[in-house]
Amino acid sequence: MNFENMGLATDLVRAVDKLGFHTAMPIQEKAIPLLVAGGKDFVGLAQTGTGKTGAFGLPLIHRVDPALKRPQGIVMCPTRELCLQITADLRAFALYKQQIGIVAVYGGASIAEQVRQLRKGAHIIVATPGRLLDLINRKVVSLSHIAYAILDEADEMLNMGFKEDIDRILAQMSTRRRIWLFSATMPTGVAAIARHYLVDPVQISVGSRNGSPENIVHTCCVLREKDRYQGLKRIIDFTPEIRGLVFCRTRKETRSVTEALVRDGYQADALHGDLSQAQRDFVMQKFRQAGLRILVATDVAARGLDVEGITHVIHYTLPVEARIYTHRSGRTARAGKSGTSIVLINTGEKGRIRELEKKCHVRFGFGKLPAGHSICEKQLAVLVDKIVQAKVDQNEIGNFMPAIREALDGFDREELIRRLVAVEFNRMLRNYRNADDINVKVASAAAPAASPAKKPDRRMAKKTQRFLINVGRLDRINAGAIVRLICNKSGIRSNMIGAIDLERDFSYFEVEESAARRVWNSVNNATLDGRTVQVRKVTGKKKRYKGQQRMPNLRALKEITEFRAEK
Repeated sequence: MNFENMGLATDLVRAVDKLGFHTAMPIQEKAIPLLVAGGKDFVGLAQTGTGKTGAFGLPLIHRVDPALKRPQGIVMCPTRELCLQITADLRAFALYKQQIGIVAVYGGASIAEQVRQLRKGAHIIVATPGRLLDLINRKVVSLSHIAYAILDEADEMLNMGFKEDIDRILAQMSTRRRIWLFSATMPTGVAAIARHYLVDPVQISVGSRNGSPENIVHTCCVLREKDRYQGLKRIIDFTPEIRGLVFCRTRKETRSVTEALVRDGYQADALHGDLSQAQRDFVMQKFRQAGLRILVATDVAARGLDVEGITHVIHYTLPVEARIYTHRSGRTARAGKSGTSIVLINTGEKGRIRELEKKCHVRFGFGKLPAGHSICEKQLAVLVDKIVQAKVDQNEIGNFMPAIREALDGFDREELIRRLVAVEFNRMLRNYRNADDINVKVASAAAPAASPAKKPDRRMAKKTQRFLINVGRLDRINAGAIVRLICNKSGIRSNMIGAIDLERDFSYFEVEESAARRVWNSVNNATLDGRTVQVRKVTGKKKRYKGQQRMPNLRALKEITEFRAEK
């Protein structure tokens, strides 16, 4: 359906046409005619990236009366980034309705400046719930004349703990207001808001409920825990055109992965909760303007992120809950485009993939991370194409050609080609010349559920040295993280690592005696998930007591006490 046939004002149709949108997306086609009429509460269920901002934004601007100099519509959303994005979209829709004031209010920015903009005149307020409630309490914003309240990404607002704020805001509005609720999923909390505040709402659903957009390809790659970062690099290197969003579970992991990527020469930056608003804005501006190829983010920081052209979402670590996967993967394939969602897992996480398939209504293909030779071939083809397509300014370079010819006179054509390629290609060759296959074989994508994974048997025949490390379960550290730390820092193989015993706030691990000195020198004072770890040798034999509970010797007890003090 075209926008001309939806009852929208001519100025809005002109603005949409100028933006290059001629045919409405499914959620817009179903929602806009209903909302333009304005007489009903509304629930719209659609995945992220399917045009929801247009679905509520165009009718909202259509319904606002510029002659009334007061706020008439409020759009609530979960994050600062989404707040700014919606505001930009609404202003673009209102290109030929400049008399309509649209103001964004959100935490982390100057409240004085936001107050100034509101007093200057606002017909539509786009807000995060916390800052909006603050402005209401300061008597800067009045809800008495609000005719339309829109809850965008309602499920995410509840997940972020805004339930009380939303209740307080909605409770202060007139009973004559209309509520338009938009959400990607319909958990019980969103359903409760709909039951409590909406009156006989019209409900529209596009796509599968609680599902993921159909134009996303979902791929899973299985590797060893210690190869997780190498797997990420291979995906990036094999996809020269990538514009990727990499999700990590914690801030520490986000910082660690970003630092490693930057150190290895990638255009990458991080987005997490420790950044100031100015830092977040700077990072997002670089990513939107293609100054970054890779943005590494936590789930909280990237909620509501709307950036055009994200080709890949890479799940460096799996989300805690299945519903988060829907929001993560929905950052790509927006506005009808296609995208790829790649999950990196170790062998113990295969059961989580079946859980995601069931709860998110997606189907994963088990893919293989590319071999080093294939990456080199791909990068070389891109380099050659870049050389072939390069535009040469004869006037600019002509004056330098005599000196260039003289310097290169001793090389034949073949040697010049080799050297030209080597200048750009040496890093890839160094990285992948002798690269091993890091894929772990899986039976098939539809393999039946396996029996619960057993802990690896790390009993060793060779003599070992036992160490104490000052991280444990309270630090959310697992055995795989310790193995990865030891292998990455010391360069030894994982089969040289023996038993790993995780305790509450410290752990033990064993390595072959021949590698003990190397491990000691490289791991002690190393960084694990953003914190410096201390490693000490443990003397004396392990003892087993009743119930197989291991009891540390007196020297180990003294070391544990010191380690706890250091933490």
